[in-house]
Amino acid sequence: MSKAQKNALKEKIILGIDPGTNVMGYALIKTTGKNYEIIQYGVIQLKKYGSHELKLKKIFERISSIIEDFVPDSVALEAPFYGANVQSMLKLGRAQGVAMAAALSREIPITEYSPKKVKQSVTGNGNASKEQVAAMLQTLFSLKELPTYLDATDALAVALCHHFHEGRVQSRGRSKGWKSFVEDNPDRVKK
Repeated sequence: MSKAQKNALKEKIILGIDPGTNVMGYALIKTTGKNYEIIQYGVIQLKKYGSHELKLKKIFERISSIIEDFVPDSVALEAPFYGANVQSMLKLGRAQGVAMAAALSREIPITEYSPKKVKQSVTGNGNASKEQVAAMLQTLFSLKELPTYLDATDALAVALCHHFHEGRVQSRGRSKGWKSFVEDNPDRVKK
C-alpha cells in the first residue's frame, strides 16, 4: 500500500461549525477514507446571555471544550452570508472569529466554506433551503429524526462539505463537468 493510500485511509475527526450569536451549531464527524459517521452534533444556546461579550466568552469556552474532548484534525466553518443589517454581520463575524481563535489556539487548521458551497456539496443545489439540507443529511447519515434546531444540521453539512473537499485542489477555472464528478464521487451517486 502506498503512502497516499495509507493517508487516504487515516481516521480523521472534523469539527463543523455554523456560527451564530443566539444559537451556534456544531458537529463532529469521523472519516476514514471516503466513509464518514457522526460522532456528535448539536447547538450551543446563547440567547440566555445578556451581553454580546458574554456570548463571545461562552462560544470560546464551549468550542475550546469540544476541541479538548474530541481533538479534531480540522475545523470547518460556514462563512457569514452578506446581509443588509451591518450590526448583525459584525456580531456574526465576531462569533465566527472567536470560534476560529479557539481552534487556532490549539493549532488546528481551519477552512471556511460559503453557505452556497456547503449546500451544493451536500444537496447538489447551492440554493437549497435549510430543510432540504437537513433532509439530505438525514438520508446520508440514516438519521431517525432531525434536531429541533437546524443550526445543528447546518454544522453537520459544513463538516461533511469539508470531508468532500479535503485534500482536493479547488478549481479556479471551468468545472470539469458531471462526468468527472461521477468518476470522482461514485459513493455520492445512486445508480
